[in-house]
Amino acid sequence: MKKFRALKIVGIIVLSFVLFWTVINVIPPKKNVDSNPFIVEKGDLPMVAAHRGGGVSNPENTMLAFREAVKTFNVDIIESDLYLTKDGYLVYNHDSYIDRTCNVNGNMTSDEVDELCDDKSSRHYISDMTLAELEQYNFGYYFEDKSGDRIYKDAENFAELGLQIATVDKLFEEFYETDPDLLFIVEIKDEGERGYEACRILYETLEKYSVYKDRIVVGTFHDEIEIELKAKYPSLLRGAPMGTAAKFVATQYLGVNIFDDGDFACLQIPMTYDVGFDLPLVAKTLVKRAHRRNIAVQYWTINDADDMRTLIELGCDCIMTDDPELLQSVLDEYRE
Repeated sequence: MKKFRALKIVGIIVLSFVLFWTVINVIPPKKNVDSNPFIVEKGDLPMVAAHRGGGVSNPENTMLAFREAVKTFNVDIIESDLYLTKDGYLVYNHDSYIDRTCNVNGNMTSDEVDELCDDKSSRHYISDMTLAELEQYNFGYYFEDKSGDRIYKDAENFAELGLQIATVDKLFEEFYETDPDLLFIVEIKDEGERGYEACRILYETLEKYSVYKDRIVVGTFHDEIEIELKAKYPSLLRGAPMGTAAKFVATQYLGVNIFDDGDFACLQIPMTYDVGFDLPLVAKTLVKRAHRRNIAVQYWTINDADDMRTLIELGCDCIMTDDPELLQSVLDEYRE
């Protein structure tokens, strides 16, 4: 008799858990955002995001790269990082310093520059330089084309070619009239007070290019900048910080998505994540559950054709790549 009662109790507990799990997965979740231009229609191919403007074909984060990405490779999204200069301009660059991509150190070789950059005290940091100082340098200096040639090393007209450091306002101005549907993914790299100032300048710049205000998603790795964006600029779409993204992925995989309280617009993730082992993040259930919340799923940084095909067939919303030419050629296979 006691054994029967124990089994009955266990059965009730299991049934209750199954019922609870079913209910929380059937009830439509609250959408994170009402309108999300970064989500593709069901059955459509993913958007193409030029990571750093597409550094395989052109010098990364330069106006030349951004122009080629939009006009030649027909990308949907420009992705890059933003830093604040000493005199309050927002510029595009991946690193906090400029040594790796421009001739600030004279005629050094790439190997010599890499060695120099290992010493943090020898780097030239954007935060220590004015825009005028930064504009003196050729940011295509170390770029190598697909043949391995440094084709812009001796370019005296580098400014005319669009190889100066690029500012956020010049990028918006470049495409505002001709490409109003262009989308942007940006990351605020500065932290603390400089990060707060970067947020303010970005928002005020977007006020002048108001169409783009609804076509940009802003991310950060700094908790205080995430709080600042939510508190002072709630109309801007935000990408999920690393911790928030990890929490979302965990709750979706466990089927307890009701416990995720994130309010971000874009889930920007790699195909695998190192948690002591490679945790795969390529799953149709993840995309499906994100879409139920009106969250766009964007994968980075994908430069392999087979990986691109995997993500296309997954039904993700965006593939970020350094090689938009390659991605467009892979997408052409599916368009045909």
